[in-house]
Amino acid sequence: MSEKSILVVNNGAYLTLHYRLATLDGEDIISTFHESPATLLLGQGQLAPNLEQALLGLEEGTHTTQELTPEQAFGVRNPDLIQRVSLKTLRENSAFGEQFKVGDLIDFSAPSGGKFAGVIQELDEDSALFDFNHPLAGQRMLFEVKIIGIL
Repeated sequence: MSEKSILVVNNGAYLTLHYRLATLDGEDIISTFHESPATLLLGQGQLAPNLEQALLGLEEGTHTTQELTPEQAFGVRNPDLIQRVSLKTLRENSAFGEQFKVGDLIDFSAPSGGKFAGVIQELDEDSALFDFNHPLAGQRMLFEVKIIGIL
């Protein structure tokens, strides 16, 4: 009579799982629990590295919820990412006649060709103060996972 070996999540494992990332008050950021489970290859960047790290060592069949620190989730708030942009520059790089208001999320093109976004914190006659931190930076998050299968 042979015992079935217990499978655990390791780097390079193929996983079928349900996962949910939520704020501490339970507001879902993303969840697969009400749809098809996700299938992914761990270590390929399909999940953020810190979320992949939280899966390592979990056994097949595990259903758990972990509280993630800001460092494990979307990072700590960086005061250097709060910057002023002149309205002249903003208008030159926006659609003609576009109006801006506090709370707007604005996409920017980086010189290297990438994209980044910032939220307008305040406006005056000459400039806008932007927060380029991720909107969830500095927050603790809940990471719920149910490991359905490991290959």
